[in-house]
Amino acid sequence: MGWGPVSLQNVRVVATGLEFPEGPIAMADGSVVLVEIKRGTVSRARPDGTVEVVARLGGGPNGAAIGPDGAVYVCNNGGFEWREMGGLLLPGDQPPDYMGGRIQRVDLATGEVRDLYTECDGHLLRGPNDLVFDAAGGMWFTDHGKTRPRDRDRGGVYYALPDGSRIEEVIFPLDGPNGIGLSPDGTRLYYAETHSGRVFQRSVSGPGELAPLVPMDPSSLLAGLAGMQLLDSLAVDGEGHVCVGTLVRAGITDISPDGEVVHHALPPEVFDPLVTNICFGGEHLRTAYLTLSGTGRLVACDWPRPGLELAF
Repeated sequence: MGWGPVSLQNVRVVATGLEFPEGPIAMADGSVVLVEIKRGTVSRARPDGTVEVVARLGGGPNGAAIGPDGAVYVCNNGGFEWREMGGLLLPGDQPPDYMGGRIQRVDLATGEVRDLYTECDGHLLRGPNDLVFDAAGGMWFTDHGKTRPRDRDRGGVYYALPDGSRIEEVIFPLDGPNGIGLSPDGTRLYYAETHSGRVFQRSVSGPGELAPLVPMDPSSLLAGLAGMQLLDSLAVDGEGHVCVGTLVRAGITDISPDGEVVHHALPPEVFDPLVTNICFGGEHLRTAYLTLSGTGRLVACDWPRPGLELAF
């Protein structure tokens, strides 16, 4: 495997001054709704570069997605200890005032915030990270866990309904699951592990259900990256390519449905080693929006294929 690297094209800065942005959602009016993890908010970046706070959630709002009712659903990791290093803002360990992980609903019109889930089968959610809705209206989400000075949590993949009535642990344990997405036809679930630099795939047999996996079945691995490449959130484009925010190497790892890999590198004039998230918007969904979290920027660029129109 290995087609790259190639440079991202026509990169332009949309907004600056964000406090560790992630979870971008391209809206029909040209704005981008996103979270600011350090600030504890859901915010909206306008095309003119202005940023407004939609809601204050506290903790560490992380991944975000529009649900079937038009509200924004948020994975809240509960917060981090923060530090600055070399001009970058970096998340650290679980803070002393850790509020716990949770799934939250945010009304975009009023800013009302409601906690939906804080546990599953008596086990507390530790660090919910990223989510995607299926066509049935349920959400798949990852729990990345939290890190402490001498140990860290095991993570997992969960499925939940947006009305707060059902949550199930579907895959456990995993090591640092982060981004999650669905194939265009909804039959494959993808998730990325941050520290291993690997993207996995599973066959979806129904809402919240995965086909059984044979132990040590190598087909569950879509792609594994060599070298110092850490994986963050992901989005699937219109041709089924899994597009993963890639840390350290600074860009988007583009993985075809059959596992071929190309790296789309961030150009040096906007370099940030923490390219965390990607979403698609604009005309024919050909614009990719990327969160550059270390330097607090949202940028846009051209994408070689149309994005995938999400369920909601």
